[in-house]
Amino acid sequence: MVPLKNNEELPVREDLIEGRNAVIEALKSDRTIEQILIAKGDIEGSVNLILGLAKEKKIVIKEVDRKKLDNMSISKAHQGVIAIVTPYKYFQVEDILNYADEKNEKPFLIILDEIEDPHNFGAIIRSAEVCGAHGIIIPKRRNVGVTPIVYKSSAGAVEHMKIAKVTNINALIDELKEKGIWIYGADMDGESYCFEVDFKGALALVIGSEGRGISKLTKSKCDVLTKIPMVGNITSLNASVAGGILMYEVLKQRFKRE
Repeated sequence: MVPLKNNEELPVREDLIEGRNAVIEALKSDRTIEQILIAKGDIEGSVNLILGLAKEKKIVIKEVDRKKLDNMSISKAHQGVIAIVTPYKYFQVEDILNYADEKNEKPFLIILDEIEDPHNFGAIIRSAEVCGAHGIIIPKRRNVGVTPIVYKSSAGAVEHMKIAKVTNINALIDELKEKGIWIYGADMDGESYCFEVDFKGALALVIGSEGRGISKLTKSKCDVLTKIPMVGNITSLNASVAGGILMYEVLKQRFKRE
């Protein structure tokens, strides 16, 4: 590793990946990593795996004072490791549909209606990846993008998930319907419980914002509004938790043992 000189400035960056697991997943993917910064004296455990993977890919590694990482960190939970990367390359919706076709599977899409909390977005990405969703679609405006906090919250799942940005969610829903994809909205006042809905076909699951849920127009475009049974005193769930429960219901219905 090359120590950072006292008078050397840290590079100007717009995109960071913070945390050991997130950096490991980035190293395992085709992500372009400019360099990796490691806190001095923190060469143990999973950091050794990071060093090994980085050396295999001939990625520059620099040892820096932990204070420098603290100053750079956006998530404030860098675990002594920050990777400086090229910007996330968003996919097209058609890429996601083609991916489902290549896997010979019926499309399973997640549509986010103005999710603004990066922790929620990261958690949704993580659940979507492990539940077999083919991709996530977000609006270009009023929705958090792929930020360092999102990377950290997703535990690196961003590297394995196709994410597309569209100008108009409602226009997209109309296009998906024309392709035979059913639209299911997550809504606490839905007419059907999630375990009553048939999720085996081509579908897109719409998850609304943390505060107001799915917008009125988008809700009207959903084929089915589905809800999660709840018996406690709290009458609503965090957007990422609700999304995760519904995604697992889709997985349960589609899962086949070899």
